[in-house]
Parts: sequence; C-alpha cells; structure tokens
Amino acid sequence: MAEKGTTSPVLNIAKDDVVQYLKENQSFTEEYFIENATSEMVDGWITRHSSSRHSMAACDVPSWPDHAMHHDSKGPHVFHNIRKSFAGASGSLKSLLSPNKKKKTLRKNKSVLKQLDEKDLFMELIRDIADELDLNTLSHKILMNVSILTNGDRCSLFLVRGSKENRHLVSRLFDVTENSTVEDATHSEEEEIRIPFGSGIAGNVAQSKETINIKNAYEDPRFNPEVDKKTGYTTHSILCMPICNHDGDVVGVAQVINKVTGSHEFTNKDEDVFRNYLTFCGIGIMNAQLFEMSVNEYKRNQMLLGLARGIFEEQTSLDKMVYKIMVEALRLLRCERCMVFILHDDEKLLIPSQLRLSSRASMSREMSTVSNVSTPTPSDTEKEISFSKAFDLTAKEREKVEHLSPQDLKNVTVNTEIAKYVAMTGETINMDDFASQNRFVIDGETDKDHQIHSILCQPIYNSERKIIGVAQMINRTTDDHLFTDQDENLFEAFAIFCGLGIHNTQMYENALRLMAKQQVALEVLSYHATAQKDEVEKLKGKPIASVAEFKLESFAFSDFNLTEDETVQASIRMFMDLNLVDRFHIPYKVLCRWLLSVRKNYRPVIYHNWRHAFNVAQTMFSLIKAGGMMTMLTQLEVMGLIVACLCHDLDHRGTNNTFQTKTASPLALLYSTSTMEHHHFDHSIMILNSEGNNIFQALSPEEYRDVISVLEGAILSTDLAIYFKKRNGFFSLVESGEKTFQKPADKELLRGMMMTACDVSAIAKPWDIQRDVAELVFSEFFEQGDMERQQLQEEPIAMMDRKKRDELPKMQVGFIDAICMPVYKSFADLTPGLKPLMDGVVHNRQEWESLAKEQERLSTPDLQNNVKKA
Repeated sequence: MAEKGTTSPVLNIAKDDVVQYLKENQSFTEEYFIENATSEMVDGWITRHSSSRHSMAACDVPSWPDHAMHHDSKGPHVFHNIRKSFAGASGSLKSLLSPNKKKKTLRKNKSVLKQLDEKDLFMELIRDIADELDLNTLSHKILMNVSILTNGDRCSLFLVRGSKENRHLVSRLFDVTENSTVEDATHSEEEEIRIPFGSGIAGNVAQSKETINIKNAYEDPRFNPEVDKKTGYTTHSILCMPICNHDGDVVGVAQVINKVTGSHEFTNKDEDVFRNYLTFCGIGIMNAQLFEMSVNEYKRNQMLLGLARGIFEEQTSLDKMVYKIMVEALRLLRCERCMVFILHDDEKLLIPSQLRLSSRASMSREMSTVSNVSTPTPSDTEKEISFSKAFDLTAKEREKVEHLSPQDLKNVTVNTEIAKYVAMTGETINMDDFASQNRFVIDGETDKDHQIHSILCQPIYNSERKIIGVAQMINRTTDDHLFTDQDENLFEAFAIFCGLGIHNTQMYENALRLMAKQQVALEVLSYHATAQKDEVEKLKGKPIASVAEFKLESFAFSDFNLTEDETVQASIRMFMDLNLVDRFHIPYKVLCRWLLSVRKNYRPVIYHNWRHAFNVAQTMFSLIKAGGMMTMLTQLEVMGLIVACLCHDLDHRGTNNTFQTKTASPLALLYSTSTMEHHHFDHSIMILNSEGNNIFQALSPEEYRDVISVLEGAILSTDLAIYFKKRNGFFSLVESGEKTFQKPADKELLRGMMMTACDVSAIAKPWDIQRDVAELVFSEFFEQGDMERQQLQEEPIAMMDRKKRDELPKMQVGFIDAICMPVYKSFADLTPGLKPLMDGVVHNRQEWESLAKEQERLSTPDLQNNVKKA
C-alpha cells in the first residue's frame, strides 16, 4: 500500500493489451459491462452497430451473430430485448396479408434523438410508429416517445374496452420507464387495471376528452395515492391526455408523470407537443387493432363470405333463405344431397302457464334419461322431437327443392331418424361407410331411392344457443367420399350462419304473424264475449233430460225441434253420459260456462254455426255409444273428440280457406295451410284459457298435453284437403282387418276419419232432414260466391255460383261419391254398428240422383220447346 502523501505508480498498459485481455476473458467483460455501463453507453453501442446495417429489414435482425446469446448470464437478455424493441413484431403478421416483405429502417437511439431539433425529433417519432402493427410494441413505442418528448419519468397507456353503455379503461402498459421492455411493461388479462369512465384521473380524461395537467398530484382529489404506497414511488406532477381516433371517439388515454427537468412541472408547450403526437398515435392504435382483428378473421371470413352474402340477402322468406343456404352448402362441401330440418317451436304448444313449468320439468327428466342411452330408439325421440318442415335438395336438380310437410316427416326414414337423434343430443354425426353401421336402421322401402354412402349431420343453433334445426350433407363426391375434420369445421361455421339466418327469418315471419294475430284477436274480441254470470246460473239450475229423451244415440237425430238452450243442455248430457264429468273432475259450473261461451263464439252464419257444431258432436256421441267405437278409444280421446266437435268451426265466417287466401285476409297471413281449421283450434284454446272456462283444469300435465294434441289433430282433420291425404292409409288398415288401432299413428288416422264422418253426417240423415240441411249449406256457399263476384271480380266455382242453383242435385251426387261414400263404407266394414250411416248415404244418393235426372230432363231443348208451346 502506498504511504500517505505519496502517489500511486502509473501503469504503462497498452490499449491492445486491454482489448486482448477483454477478448480472452468474456465473462469478466460481460460482468463489468452489466455493472458499470450507462444507458448512454448502450445507446452508443446500438448507434455504432446499426450504422452498417441501417437498411437491413427488421425481420432479419434476430439472425445477427451474437456470441453473447450462448451464455446464461443476464447480459445477453439486454441485447436480445434491445433488438426486439426495434425489430418489432409486425413483420411476421404483415406477411399473412402481403406476400412482399416491407423493408423497415431501424430507430435511432435515444442519445441521437435528443440531439435532433424539435421538428426533426417529432417527425422521427411519428415515423417510428407509422407502420407498427403489433399493438403491444406500438404501445411501448408510444410511451417511450412520449417520455422523450415531455421528459417524463414514467408513462402509462390505457385502452378503451366494453360497450358504449359500460365503457372502461384497461392498462395495456403501466409505469413504463426508459429502461422498461415491452415484456416488463405489458400486463396480462389477470393483471390488468380496470378503470371505469369518470373514475380517477384517467377515467375523467376518457369521459371528458379534456387534458388534465396536475402540478401536485396529492392536492388533487382524483389522484389515488394507493399505487404510490404499493410501489414506494412518489408522484408529483401528472399530464394525462385522451387518444382519439379519426371520428373523435376516445380509444385510449396516455399518462406521463414526474417531469425530470426544469421545475418538474409539465408546461403548456409539453401539452401541445403531447397532444399533437397523440393525434398520430390514435391513428396508429386504431390501425394496429384493426390489423389484429383482420389477421384473426381473414381466412375464416374469406371462406364464409359467399355463404353469408347468400343468407343475409334473403330474410323475408324462410323457404327462399334455406334454399340459398343449401345451394351454397352443396358447392362448398361438394356432395350429392343436402337436407335441412326445421324444429317445431315449443311455444306453439299452448299449455297454460301453471302447467307449462311442470311440463318442462318432466321433459327435462326424460331428456336426462335419454342422454344415458347410446342410441335412442324412434319411440324415444318422437316424444321429444318433431319437425315443422324439411327441405331436400340434390346436386343434380339444384333448381328444384323438395318441401317436406310434418305429415311427410311422419314417414320413418333413416334421414329423419338421424336428424331427430342429432336434434335431441346436439351431437355431430360423421359416417364414412354408412352401409356398414348398425346405429341407425335403414328402411329399404323408403330409402331405396337415396342410398347413403357417407353423411355429415350437425345441429343448427340460433343466437341463444338453442337447437332450431338440423343440417345434413350426404355422399361426398370427392375420390375418397369422406367428410374430413376440415369439412366438419367448415360445416360447423356454415351451421352457425345457417342458424342466424333461419332465426332472423323466423323472427321476421313471427313478427308478421303476431301483427296478423293481433288484428284477428281485436276483430274476434270486438265481436264475441264470454258467457254472462246470470246465463251460467240459469243453465246450472235447470234439470238435464236423459239421452233417450233427447234421442242422442240415434243416427237419425235432428236438432230442428230443439231450442238454443236445449242444445246446450243436450251437450251437457253427452258429457255426463260418457262419464267425462266425473272421470276428469270437471266442475259443473265450469262446464256450463264453457259451453255457453263456445256457443256465443259462433257467428250467426247460415250453416257453419253453433247448431252445426252441436250436430257434429251428437254424431260423434252416437258413433261412440251406438256404433261401438268406445272399445277403440281411451276416455281422454273421447273427451278430446267431443270437445273438438263442439269447437271445430268456432268463429267461422261463412267462407272457406280459398276465399281467405284470395282476399289476403289476416287469417291467411297467420296460417298458410288449413287456415280456418288452425283458427278454430286457436280460438278453442283462447276460450279454454279464459277465466272460468278451463274444463281441463284437473288434468295432469301429461294428460293436458295429450288431450290438446287430440283436440288439435281432430280439428285440423276437418280440412278436406287433409282428409284426402290421409284416407287411403285408413282404408288400407280397414281392408287389412285392423280392429284395435293401438299404434299412435293408426289411432290418429282413426280419429281424423271419425271427425270427417261426423262433419258431413247430414248426408246420412233421413231424406227430409238431408234436403233441408243441403239447402242451408248451398245458401252459405252462394253468399260466398256473391262476395267473390263483388270483391274479387271473378266468377265462383259451380257449387258457389247462384246462377247454377239448378245443378245442386248433380253436385250432391258428386259430393257423395267423392267424399262421403268411401268413408262411410269403410266404417261400415270396420264395425256393423255404423252400417246405418252407410244405408242413409245410399238412400240419399238415390234421391239426389233422381232429382238430378229430373232436372236434366227438364233442361233438354225439346222439353223446353214443348213447355213453351203449351
């Protein structure tokens, strides 16, 4: 050691020796640099080493040779992070959208930047962020540049998130210093600080779009000192300013704290520079956000663009919209056939609110049970799943889509069974060798025209994630005939768009129906009223005559000698004699009120009025009691049929379905098929749901669903179009010797044919009754014909043409041969007890044929001339 007062000897060490030593001892060199190097030294190193590579692309920077990268010390990370900060992350992202790599110059180091004049510095910092598209890197650059412009110590950036009603700020980067890296400053979603608009300094700036410049943070009530307490940092001055996009909307807030020069307060000049720079930053942030979203959605959107265009161009018609979807699906997935099944809307099951809850709970229990079974049977799925319609399109006939009605879908095919399974489970079905599978039974009779080799089937969801349909792609046309995982993913996206399109179209159609329904309801309510209390009490107190006194079991029954009140009393007697009142615990007062309300809701038209409904119910009663049909029906079915007969023409206007369609009435808009029959059913439900009229109130939820199903099916069966569609199936069953009708589908056929037989039963009455009733029927028809001439300016068909009244006998013969004779013959073959109906029809046909021949004889030219001469 040198003595006090003496100087240390000067070592004569050559520079080359030091350099040589440092090269040979890299560990010492790195350790010394880490402990003693200043930020100016690091900037100088970057400047010197970047000058020779100034034109090098940023994406090539990571490939620069760096021996320090091979060591585990902290030193290499310094250089690695420096390179990342100016290399950026936009190159690889940008290559996704552009095949040409864009060259990018390197940013100058901080020391060089500080030596530039104000204008050049400003332009250099703008260029620095101009083409940066990685949001994290961009945010870091913005804050670093703000620190340079304002000489701030720390900076933070908050970006706007949330909906317009609930906007808030999140801390994208927080407390960035001149030594912070992007990784250090970036917050994960779990670490993000959330600030509501209007809360704190940043929240107030975001809400007001005004700059806040605070000289002393602790004197401002908006400042939250808790952050300082946690970090140990003391905040003095704060400059906080909004970042707006080109529309003037706030997209973020930048905040800089503690100016490190001068009076340590941010000046007006700092505000101006800050504001000018953030104007460009807002554009950069918006560009980066848009680019980030574009990269994530680019390929998906390109793939689905054509599909989306086709779907959302047509939302006024479900049929047209589904057709467009199917055409696009055939093109995208290259297959032979596409099918789309639309589920029934559960809300159409009109169950009272007090029963609907337990009904759904019961259904939920059934579903949970079914989900444990690997392959549901048809009986399992039919309880839960039914389709309102389906569409079938093949690649060979793309211009012709086949529409399948609910009746068509009742014919069991493997396609409908798969669709029901998928609708029930939500499972995707992808089978490449369908013939070898044993999961679904192939019906050779119904499926022989469309052999399935491979099939892809997925559920269609609406925006509420409820299954509203099922889509099927059948027989891939590629060489391997397989639907790949990529096809599944594409089909899943297709199903999402399909669901949205169908949901939107259904909402549009439902809106139209609701408007029409409202108009119909107002019309109905303005005309009809519920039975009055005194009427109910009066009926309740009257004695009810017996079945024999009313002659209710007679096929020759006539209501002409009964008063209006007696027809209601006779209806009560039918309920009592069939044991419906006791069996289903119907309160007598409720039954009286319901019958009076039903009678009141029939309009005083010539034929389709209350008396017609009462006569139809009486015929049903006689079929059950005298005709021996009770053995084929349950008591619940009997009640449903009697109620259906009494309600089957509620609110009839004296005009048929064709007239409603031609006049574009609200009813026709509300119900596209079986217009009046659907209205009659809905009207009957309206009466049942009105206070004091629910004769089904004591039924269990399951019984209620069943009787409503019977009621609906029976009323709809009175549409002759449905009769013609179903009757051959019934005739075949009778011819095959069927006597029990135990299968649900067979029972439905039987009930439908019974409704038709009762609806036209006037044709089987004694001749004098039949002739008088026919006069009433044709009088109502002629009135419709007159309205068609006046309102539609067109000639009516013969049976409604008053000018062709003389042809009535001939038309009655045709009516008997085409409609009445076949159904009554079939019932006579089914049970001998119904032969009187067939005998009555045969006799009345002879009478009408005799009148027709007489009319034809009178209309011959020779006879007319003889009459004139006489």
